[in-house]
Amino acid sequence: MKFRFFCGIAVLMGALAACSPAALAGESHEHRMEFHAHDRSYLIYRPASLDKDKAVPLVIVLHGGFGSGAQAEKSYGWDEEADAKGFVVAYPDGVRHSWNAGGACCGRARRDDVDDVGFLNALIDRVVHVENIDPKRVYMTGMSNGAAMAYRYACEGSFSVAAFGSVSGDMTASCPHPRAVSLMEIHGLADRNIPFKGGRGSKGVTHIDWPPVAQTVGIFRRAGECTAPATSTKGPVKTEMSACKGGREVVLTTIADAGHQWPGGHEHSMIGRMLLRLDPPSRALDATSVLWNFFAGHKAP
Repeated sequence: MKFRFFCGIAVLMGALAACSPAALAGESHEHRMEFHAHDRSYLIYRPASLDKDKAVPLVIVLHGGFGSGAQAEKSYGWDEEADAKGFVVAYPDGVRHSWNAGGACCGRARRDDVDDVGFLNALIDRVVHVENIDPKRVYMTGMSNGAAMAYRYACEGSFSVAAFGSVSGDMTASCPHPRAVSLMEIHGLADRNIPFKGGRGSKGVTHIDWPPVAQTVGIFRRAGECTAPATSTKGPVKTEMSACKGGREVVLTTIADAGHQWPGGHEHSMIGRMLLRLDPPSRALDATSVLWNFFAGHKAP
C-alpha cells in the first residue's frame, strides 16, 4: 500500500500547494485545496525514477460515480503504467463521489451545481507548476461519470489538454461549439449502465437518457475535420480510427461482450459486485496501456 501524505494547508484557486516537490517522489500523496467553498482533494503519484529537472507528461484520471481518487488509483493500473513509461498521475476526488458533468449528470455534484470545470482548471494549473509538467503533454481520462466529466472539460475547460480518453462514458453536457481535440472512447457493447446505442440503462441509477455513444464521438470527428474512420477488428475488439486536421485523431473502440467496466482493470471486491452490481473487467484489452499509447502520440499545439 502506498503511503499517503497530507499537505495540510488549504489554499485558494491557483495557489501552490505548501509541499516540497522533493517529498513527492515514488509515492502517492494527498493534497487539498479550497475551491468555491468546497474542500477539494486529490492524489498525486510521481514515479521515483523521474528526473525533477525534466518536464514530464501528466495524466489526470477521473473516477466514476460512487468512486474516489484512491479507488481509481487502485483499480485501473495507472501507477504501474507511469512507472514503466515515465509520467505523473493525478487522481482528483469529486464532490460526494460524483462529478458535475453537465445536463442531468450526476449525483450530488450536479444537484449542488459544483464548478468542476473550474476545479480541474485550478488543479491543472497547480500540478503543472509544482510537478514540472510539460504543458503540451497534459492528458485527461475518466470512467463513467468521470468520463462524462472529461467530455465536458473537452468542451469548456480553459487548459489545452493534448488528448482525452473516455472509458464506458458518454457526453451529457451541452457542447454547442465542440473543440478540435484528440479523443479515444472505449466502450463495451453490453454496457447496461450507459448503453452504447443510447437511452436509459437497465442498470443505471441516474435515469439519464444517454445519447448514442457513436453520435457523441461523431461530434468531435466533425469538429476536428476528421476523415471517415478506418476500421480494424481483433476478436471482440473493434477499432474505428479517424485521422484529423493538425495531426489529431478520434478513435472509437468497442468490445463486443463487455459491460460497464474498465478493461484490464483489477477485479472488484465481492461487496462491490453484490451491492453495486459491478460488471467484471474485460480481458480483451488493457485500457490503461491502450490509452497511454494513444496519449503519447499527441501534444497540444
